[in-house]
Amino acid sequence: MARQGFSPLRSARRALGTLAARLYLIVCALLLAWTLLAASEESMAAVFPLFATFPAGTVLLFVLPLSTLTFYLSIVLGALINALVIGWCALALRRGHHTGTAP
Repeated sequence: MARQGFSPLRSARRALGTLAARLYLIVCALLLAWTLLAASEESMAAVFPLFATFPAGTVLLFVLPLSTLTFYLSIVLGALINALVIGWCALALRRGHHTGTAP
């Protein structure tokens, strides 16, 4: 059987399937929901999900044109990018502990 090549979608699915990435996405979703419920013109509630998705969310916020929709889009995309990085790090750390021999 031939070995399949590198698939970015498969590796992204594996990275987002880790416990650490899922917990991070849950926290970001809860913060975003809280922001939408607590948001008003004087509220600083939108700062918390922005800090939770730093640096990817902040970079996207500066790149995209400024509006309410792009603000929330930068938070969602920043959370996904950060979750991918967290998941890939978790997979790499888990892979690093396999030595092949029992102590």
